[in-house]
Amino acid sequence: MRSSLWGRAGGWNGVLLAGIIVALLRAAQLLVIHWMKPSALPGALLAWDGGWFINVATEGYPDGYTYDTSGVRVGNGFAFFPLWPGVIKTISLLGVPKEGSSLFAAFILGIAAGIGVYLLGTAIWSRGVGYALAVVVCGQPMSVVLLMGYTESLFLTLVTVTLIAAHQRVWWVAGVAGIAGALTRPTGMALALALALAVVLSWRESTARQRVWASTAAGASLMAGPLFLAWVGWRVGEWDAWFKVQTAGWGSTFDFGQSVVEFVAGTLRSGTAMVEAVTVWFLLGAVVFSLVAVWQRIWPPLAAFGLLALGLVVGQAGYWHSKPRLLIPVLLLAGVPVAQALARAPRTTAVAALAVWSAFGLWFGAHMITVWPFTI
Repeated sequence: MRSSLWGRAGGWNGVLLAGIIVALLRAAQLLVIHWMKPSALPGALLAWDGGWFINVATEGYPDGYTYDTSGVRVGNGFAFFPLWPGVIKTISLLGVPKEGSSLFAAFILGIAAGIGVYLLGTAIWSRGVGYALAVVVCGQPMSVVLLMGYTESLFLTLVTVTLIAAHQRVWWVAGVAGIAGALTRPTGMALALALALAVVLSWRESTARQRVWASTAAGASLMAGPLFLAWVGWRVGEWDAWFKVQTAGWGSTFDFGQSVVEFVAGTLRSGTAMVEAVTVWFLLGAVVFSLVAVWQRIWPPLAAFGLLALGLVVGQAGYWHSKPRLLIPVLLLAGVPVAQALARAPRTTAVAALAVWSAFGLWFGAHMITVWPFTI
């Protein structure tokens, strides 16, 4: 990281303040969960996909497809990219149970992600935008997942590190983080494309040595995700095995947004459930504010990542109630117009708005893992 960014961010004091803000959000989230259902902790933080990741960390990947007692193909560990299980397994080597390893890593990385969002906002705009963007992202309605044994805390950290490093043209850091992001979840491929765009934009102003580093970083990041998918295909014996596992286990297919459009239209026309309504308006808000951010001509690699990540969320069929969680990295783009407006507003107004946003987000997230009966 260049000293100029460190200075703009306020040095240790500025970064520490960002970390404290995010840590308070995460601590408040735990308190809200405990208030709503004391018995939910820690089990609810390890539910659903969290159990799958621990299973992969414990037993490794299977040898092929998995079938139920009726001979119908079902989901298995191949659906989950390898880096998060690797993190869990590594920490567990210190003698920590894998469940504790998962939650410890999620908590630490959730704070790191918030600091990363702050630094990204500061690098491109200002400290005020950085702080506001960190709260917008880390206080959103499904920010509870930043405490859970899911990949969101790790992935958001890697996205911010990659984009900051690319913006500052520290290509080896961007490359390492980009590769790691691509091995964390499918959206990592959008991150790799954003890194490649950053390389293209910097090409004319780079030396020959810088071009080599930049090209290597982008190329390796672009290959990492497809190589994992290819490995799954090789192990199973079918090139599209990963996609078949996803469809069999979670109904995940890419229908270019048809199911999302039908869900939004149906909910707006006749839906009455609170979770459905919040999901619809959050989706619509993400789309609208992402387009506003693009219209404002923000840094193209950030715009590219945000739009690609948004396209993957909107274009994918499957569990609609997972959409708010999947939109977390999209808020790096969609949250920009809001963060800029709040940075210009009087401090008391900005603090009040962010407090209301976070209060609703913390309650909604707690509701989704204590009252809502389905997977997120």
